[in-house]
Amino acid sequence: MTSQLTEKEIDRIIEMAWEDRTPFEAILFQFGIQEKEVIELMRKEMKASSFKMWRKRTNGRKTKHAHLRSDSVNRFHCSLQRVISMNKISKRR
Repeated sequence: MTSQLTEKEIDRIIEMAWEDRTPFEAILFQFGIQEKEVIELMRKEMKASSFKMWRKRTNGRKTKHAHLRSDSVNRFHCSLQRVISMNKISKRR
């Protein structure tokens, strides 16, 4: 699946994966790729030291997995972030 992604989509997936508060489920919803595929993509696209730092930071983090989050959090993105729907990212003003 990741071989069918454009460079722009890959950049966005990396950006979303790097964000602490964006769960892997949001990437699955928006791009249709599982957590395992995101990890493979990050390993391929990042320097080894950056990948290791990212994995250490995200491993087991509650905010990266929707099922570990508090039930009071019912959104994929920060309330201050502009609306993201499917693969369309709203333009910033």
